[in-house]
Amino acid sequence: MTDPTPHTATPATTPDLTAEPPARPWRGIMVATALPLRDDLSVDYDAYAEHVARLVAEGCDGVVPNGSLGEYQTLTDEERARVVRVAVEAAGDGARVMPGVSAYGSAEARRWAEQAADEGCGSVLLLPPNAYRADEDAVRAHYAEVARAGLPVVAYNNPYDTKTDLTPDLLARMHADGHIVAVKEFSGDVRRAYELAELAPDLDLLVGADDVLLELALAGAVGWIAGYPNALPGACAALYRAALDHDLDLALPLYRALHPLLRWDSRTEFVQAIKLSMDLAGRPGGPTRPPRTPLVAEQAAAVRAATEKALAEGLD
Repeated sequence: MTDPTPHTATPATTPDLTAEPPARPWRGIMVATALPLRDDLSVDYDAYAEHVARLVAEGCDGVVPNGSLGEYQTLTDEERARVVRVAVEAAGDGARVMPGVSAYGSAEARRWAEQAADEGCGSVLLLPPNAYRADEDAVRAHYAEVARAGLPVVAYNNPYDTKTDLTPDLLARMHADGHIVAVKEFSGDVRRAYELAELAPDLDLLVGADDVLLELALAGAVGWIAGYPNALPGACAALYRAALDHDLDLALPLYRALHPLLRWDSRTEFVQAIKLSMDLAGRPGGPTRPPRTPLVAEQAAAVRAATEKALAEGLD
């Protein structure tokens, strides 16, 4: 996983490094970063470094490179390793970086977790086995193997794409095993928040889908692994802080105004939609790699209209 190509990008904005790193760096707004691509579909590492630095400077707590939004499935090993390295450099503090380490094999996922540890990252994000519908024993063994890398592991529950559901009962068992510290909850079922709090009160609940942010924040979530802050970090940060404070006078109008965009995070075309919004907001997004294809005209028009409306209202 060595990267033979030197990196010399300088972030556009220098992050504030005076604050003490958080004891639980996976908390707060951790942006699942989109990866800027050039027209020839090569990775624009300079643009990515600038993007990460701006997110941190504009109120986001950290970044999650190499998630689905970062198109990790289409990256070479060299690209994937370099993305983590660039993110750590641009964020200014490895604790702010939570790389996605998902892979078909547990050994490979552990190697990516070890690479994250070598780069000084604060935690990692891990899907369950996703090559088949794994049973509970296989899921628990998978997380145990990756936890051996030594970094805190955040479980990612996405039963739609993996077909493996990390239920509150199973998550409580994995937390009791000592192999996970938090869960990115993407099922959309906000009722799970209350059951999880009963079964594993010390397991951190992180919002995993943008369009249930307010509901899960009110139910006790302590973080947000977020998509739309890639395009509108200021407004999303304000929404998150208000939601966490249970300030509904501020949060509810913001949530309603942003929801036409936030709901794209739960759709199949979420990468293309968020990248289009980024381009419209003057942030580097660019195309997506196959097999993802451009939005059809109707989808693009809907994203464009909602993004332009948000920008016109100062929600950036």
